[in-house]
Order: sequence, then C-alpha cells, then structure tokens
Amino acid sequence: MRILFVHQNFPGQYRHLAPALAARGHEVRSLGMSPLAAPLAGVQAMRYGLARGNTPGIHPWVQDIETKVLRGEACVAAAARLDAADFRPDLICVHPGWGEALFLRELWPQARQLHFVEFFYAAEGQDVGFDPEFGTVDLAMRCRLATKNLALMQALVGMDAGISPTRWQAGTVPQPWRDRIEVIHDGIDTAYASPDNTARFRTTSQAGTVLDLGADDEVLSFVNRNLEPSRGYHRFMRALPELLRRRPRAQAVIVGGNDVSYGARPAAGSHQQIYLDEVREALGADGLARVHFVGKVPHRSLIDLFRIARAHVYLSYPFVLSWSLLEAMACGMRVIGSDTAPVREVIDHGETGWLVDFFDTAALVEASADALARPRDADGIGVRARARVLERYDLQRVCLPRQIALAERVGAG
Repeated sequence: MRILFVHQNFPGQYRHLAPALAARGHEVRSLGMSPLAAPLAGVQAMRYGLARGNTPGIHPWVQDIETKVLRGEACVAAAARLDAADFRPDLICVHPGWGEALFLRELWPQARQLHFVEFFYAAEGQDVGFDPEFGTVDLAMRCRLATKNLALMQALVGMDAGISPTRWQAGTVPQPWRDRIEVIHDGIDTAYASPDNTARFRTTSQAGTVLDLGADDEVLSFVNRNLEPSRGYHRFMRALPELLRRRPRAQAVIVGGNDVSYGARPAAGSHQQIYLDEVREALGADGLARVHFVGKVPHRSLIDLFRIARAHVYLSYPFVLSWSLLEAMACGMRVIGSDTAPVREVIDHGETGWLVDFFDTAALVEASADALARPRDADGIGVRARARVLERYDLQRVCLPRQIALAERVGAG
C-alpha cells in the first residue's frame, strides 16, 4: 500500500505510526512544513512552504479560513509534485487542523483519507469562554468560531474515517460524524517514561541557578509547552505563595516557553512575567528562590524531572490532552489535575491522582501540600497511575497496534 502522511509539523502525532507502517512493507511518504529533527526509518519526507502570508486588513472573521486556504494550497502543490513523480497514495493520513486536507481530494479523489480529529470548536463547554477572567463569549466570537470550523467541517465531510486520542475530543465534533471516529490515543512509550529512583534532574534555571535535584528533594513540577492561561499557569502561580509557606523545603520547577500556543497573546510582555510579577511580593525573597523557571528542556530531562518530583500539577481548560500528563503518570508521579475534560477521563480522583476545581486555589494548595508531605510511593497513587497508563495508553502493547490495524483497514477500503 502507498501511504502519505500529512502534518504541518510532521511527524507530530505520527512519529510512531509512520515508521511502523513502513516496517510492515508499505511505501510511506510524508509532507510537512517543519524540518525533521531526524529522519524516520522508511519514511521519505518532503517539505513545503507558504507562497505568501495573510492579506493585510482582511476581515478578522475570515483571517483563519484564509490561513487554512493558504496552507491547503501549499500542501496540494507539493502533493501535485509527488503525483507528477508517479506517487499516488492509496491512503492519506492527515491532520486537517491547519488546512492541509482542504484540496487533497481534488488531486486524488480515489485515495482513502484517515484524519486525526483533534478538536472542533464550540462557544460553550470548551476552552473558549471557560475562564471568566478573560471575558465572555459574545456574538462576534461565536461568528469567528463558526469560521474556524469551516475547514474542519469540510474535513469531516471528506474523511473516510477519523482517529481521536480521547473520547471527549471525539465528542466535540457534530453528532453525524462521531460514528466514523475511533478513539485511540497517540501512545506513551512506557519503557522510556518509567520510574527510576536513581534519576537526577540537572539544569540551569533562567535565573542562573544550577539545579541538581533527586528523589530525596521536595519537588513540585509544572509543565506547559508555553506558559499560558489555557493550561492553568496563572492558577498555579497564584497557589505558590501559600503552598511554599506551608512547605518550607519545597521547590517548584516550571518547564515551558514564553510564547503562546493557545489563546490570545497578552497586550504586553509574556504570560510568564505577568503572573510572576502578580505574586512576586507574596512569594517574598525565600519563595522566589524556590521557584525555578527552566524554559524548554530536552525530553530526556523532562522524563528525569517526572522521575524525581514528589508531585506534578496539570491544569487545563477543556481542551486537547497533553502528552506530559500521561508521561508523568507513567513515571509513577502523583498528579494533581484540574477537574476538567478530558483530564477526568484519565484520572480517577483519589485512585490514580487527584482532581481539583480549576478555579479553587485553596484546593490546589491543599492537594499539592498533602502530596509533597509524603514520599513518592507512600500511598500507591503513583503505582496505580502508571498502571492506568500501561492499561490504556501504552504505545507498543495498546495504541500502536490499534493504529496500525485502523490505518490498514481504512486503506484497504
């Protein structure tokens, strides 16, 4: 079978599936905009770029759909070059979220399409409008969300099947298309993300503090791709002054960049600095000395952090699930998570972690202080958390075999 993977940041969610299908004898190629950090075995990669940016002064409701059309245009032009070289896929595995899937059916009408269904926007019950601190959803926002969904709706109409990592994410799409979607998580490498009591987390913080932390240290971790409200950074920072007062030996290690992955940018500065400045006085000199911003770290360092920390805080608006939550659990971490979808799909309160109201600072302080007061394996939470990941989200034994079977089934028609 000839298989084409399309993802603007390839490999993205296809890091394991693409080479696995190549290893099974399929001819596998990929299209993406970002350069590969390293080649994937058996996968021939092609890059493409945009011909131009958005039209200056375009109507704000149309800006998103224009961006997707520009990406779709660039993608189908690259696909046409593959076609000219006599590569015509039997199966296209594509993430349609940025527009790349828009025109592929026009070039290859017979190719089967398996879409990665990550999210479908709604004005209520999801990320937009969830946090009253950042305003309510007015008519203009509802209209803008409707245009954001136009390309996603076309993708649902055009796909032969979909794959979604959680039940909740699959359930965000309109009802008529849910039966086409199979819920299979991307998968966690539990041999790599695993407990190790001898691990050390070594790095230098943004303030120049040299860190060399182990399992005997009282460490609380917090991880975002970029530190921002949609992943609860502001709520975490507001809990730190009281938490560090109650736990005088505790240290908070905060991983994440200064950019914005989701939601709006602040009017000035960065979210990291805004919310640090908000609690600076309450933290005092002692508290500030125990809050370590380390920026983005190599994945191996992140796993070592999960291996040595007493507890991990994961907060999120109702939005896509982060790999970091499951990796922390796979390392035997106690996780204090927000009682939001789809976090509650993974964590059973009191059994595989703790759930707290996203907006309840006192509850977050209490749960975090309680977790920091105990050795890592004192209550079995971490053991059961890893068992949950092994049972439902293990890459090699659970997720990847199901992904392969789905791809081959869809490709065969």
